[in-house]
Amino acid sequence: MEQRHLGRTGLRVSRIGLGTLTWGHIEENDAADLLKVFWEAGGTLVDTADVYGDGEAECLLGRLMERLVPRRDLVIATKAGSVPDPERRIDGSRGHLLAALDASLTRLGTDYVDLWQVHAFDPDTPLEETLQALDIAVTSGRARYAGVSNFSGWQLAKAATWQLA
Repeated sequence: MEQRHLGRTGLRVSRIGLGTLTWGHIEENDAADLLKVFWEAGGTLVDTADVYGDGEAECLLGRLMERLVPRRDLVIATKAGSVPDPERRIDGSRGHLLAALDASLTRLGTDYVDLWQVHAFDPDTPLEETLQALDIAVTSGRARYAGVSNFSGWQLAKAATWQLA
């Protein structure tokens, strides 16, 4: 499978990624079959999130990395920030994000993720605070790369401008 750089970084990922959104609702053997076929075809990028299956997708991926596919062969991308609160669907606060990252690392059974992303823009938290959490994750070694997901164009431009400053 073709490998390419993620944006303008040194991180190389497979052209096709394996999503785990439904892994909280499928049998472990089925997930194992999917991961094995993906990996044998040269796939490396596995996308997950702390809210997929209420964390079960990350737990399942962690178990499969223990017995099926070596951690070093996968590029794990996970997300944080979504919360099951109907009043506040996104929490981009530094405290919530870093606690969510630590919980993801525990579920995945690893001490770092390759790509950690904020799942969506939080209008109730200063963007600077959200982006500082990403910086902390990278400088602490818990994430090799950081990014954002589901940001609109203007939100992405605002984040990029703040990061450049």
